Amino acid sequence: MDSKKPTISEDVIERAYRGKCTKEDAFTLLEGNPFELFTLADELRALAVGDVVTYVANRNIYITNKCVGTCGFCAYRTGDGYILSVEEILEKVAWAERAGAVEVCVQGGYTPEADMEFYLEIIESIKAEFPEMCIHALSPMEVNYAAGISGMSVEEALGKLKKSGLDSLTGTSAEILSDRVRKIICPSKINTRQWIDTITAAHKTGISTNATIMYGHVETLEERLDHVFTIREIQQETGGFTELIPMSFLPYNNRIGEKMLASGKFSSTGLEDLQLLAISRVILHTHVNNIQATWVKLGKKLAHVALHCGANDLGGTLMEDQISTASGGSHGEYVSPEEFEWMIKGAGRIPMQRDTLYRQVEPRPGSQGTVPSCKRAGIGSKE
Repeated sequence: MDSKKPTISEDVIERAYRGKCTKEDAFTLLEGNPFELFTLADELRALAVGDVVTYVANRNIYITNKCVGTCGFCAYRTGDGYILSVEEILEKVAWAERAGAVEVCVQGGYTPEADMEFYLEIIESIKAEFPEMCIHALSPMEVNYAAGISGMSVEEALGKLKKSGLDSLTGTSAEILSDRVRKIICPSKINTRQWIDTITAAHKTGISTNATIMYGHVETLEERLDHVFTIREIQQETGGFTELIPMSFLPYNNRIGEKMLASGKFSSTGLEDLQLLAISRVILHTHVNNIQATWVKLGKKLAHVALHCGANDLGGTLMEDQISTASGGSHGEYVSPEEFEWMIKGAGRIPMQRDTLYRQVEPRPGSQGTVPSCKRAGIGSKE
């Protein structure tokens, strides 16, 4: 590492502490000594959330692997796959509850067989049988597509989802919020403006969301930064984001990845992963409190290191992650609460199990204890 790189100027640090980091500041921080960036991000993390590191006991439930999309990074889609029935979905939720989960993350693709009425039936059925289970489900893409084939507006669909019991919409299908990039990696998906409008509408409906960024493929560094600044702009307007989840691209078993590997490129490096986490903390300071180091993408050891580079959350136990494993993910599909607690304490931090909306819950061994309510007074993490 080059020890002669200049130290961070006082002006850049002062703006970071005030939540006023500029794009020029971000470039300056990324071009400097990475350990100075990591130190700054860690200091801002301590100011925002203290020494508590959170995780959620949850299960991913994949409604279908059928999708009419043409995303070049997807290794999970198939034209002749399955669609779970509502009864099969409820069986998976029951299993998750017995295993101690407080959240189910319901994910699908977009296919004419999954319209808004089907999604509403799923949400209503889960809430009816498991009223205390947090339902974190669907993406802006799925909402747009299902609303369209059901003949309703996005706003109407979001209102019906909220009334049916949806607690939180996922911030996936964001990838990189650049239409140049999207035309290359996901040309049939919603564009940048549609993603922003759907997320903003969800927040204004009273549905919180997380935010994601999938990086390490065809985007430029500036496009990565623009994405994070866009998240900040939305949060300043709505306050509806609970967290940012940076997700490194997995280049195996998919079209975009095959082209990259053939050219000798292998997605992002570990250092780049940590730098993006850290600069996201700096850019979003005072706006979005929670930055997740997702172990299923980074691996447990790098996620552990990320706790000293601005991250304060390790994500979920998952219990199932078919999408990452299909793209070559090799870090497993489950981490127990006990292992999360061990990892967090090993980083010198204080572990806390949370629900979808970052409220503290008591760990439940198996089917013992009570799943906390997911009804809430407010949304988002904007202070």
